[in-house]
Amino acid sequence: MVKTTNFWKTILPAVLLFAVIGFAWAQTKKEPLKILLIAGGCCHDYATQTKLLKAGIEERLNAEVTVEYNPDKSTKATFKVYESEDWAKGYDIVIHDECSASVTDRAYVKRILDAHKAGVPAVNLHCAMHSYRWDDFRTPVELSADNAGWYEMIGLQSTGHGPQSPIDIKFADSDHPTTSGLKDWTTINEELYNNVQIFDGTTALAVGHQLQMPRGKKGKDGKRLPPPADAVPTKAEAVVIWANEYGPKKTKIFSTSLGHNNETVADSRYLDLITRGLLWVSGNIKEDGTAVEGAGR
Repeated sequence: MVKTTNFWKTILPAVLLFAVIGFAWAQTKKEPLKILLIAGGCCHDYATQTKLLKAGIEERLNAEVTVEYNPDKSTKATFKVYESEDWAKGYDIVIHDECSASVTDRAYVKRILDAHKAGVPAVNLHCAMHSYRWDDFRTPVELSADNAGWYEMIGLQSTGHGPQSPIDIKFADSDHPTTSGLKDWTTINEELYNNVQIFDGTTALAVGHQLQMPRGKKGKDGKRLPPPADAVPTKAEAVVIWANEYGPKKTKIFSTSLGHNNETVADSRYLDLITRGLLWVSGNIKEDGTAVEGAGR
């Protein structure tokens, strides 16, 4: 009996210590970020890009990415998840990566925007900028106009792009946590989306510079002919990465118009950038761009 008592006197403090440590760890352990990635529609290899994004994000963040993918390759692609009024319930962040330029159902688009007005943050990628547009969307829309809602959420109005060629990316706001310490880089052939207007309250984080060769005319078969031999490239410039706050709750929104080609989406610099955006909109980023404890890998 004496030996047993001594044993417990020796072992009990250690048991209690491990119990306290385990309890403290359980209390401080962050739940994974629940991220909804919506992708599909015209002009891109979304089947591959959703896989690249999901793997790249989950490798970098304490996160679970749910993919809502529509294989419809037209500009009319819609998503079943948006049919519900509470479609974003249970998610911390939504990534819009759809290309649905011809979807003009006002009630459908309003359901999407209402979730973000209510406080669900978003990260918008590439062709999301050219989705859900109608009426005279190629001229600057007026705030609160019927066709301005999607652009207001994004924080910038874009309507098109030139031919693909490399883009020189220059970070414009090194003080913002999403871009702190990031270095300028030049992409492979990519699309530089134009800036029709940038709304007040939007912070430009990076500017893209691109030499664009004139496009040749279309032949009778509908294919474009090569540009004239004496064609001279023009210099184009546009904001390619930006951040803003949206709606009465000042919901954080992060966007980049980069990401047409699979090689760009797979680039570690691109995935690092998207990760920074996800951390910022969810309030999990430090001033130096690193994740708060428990949010990163």
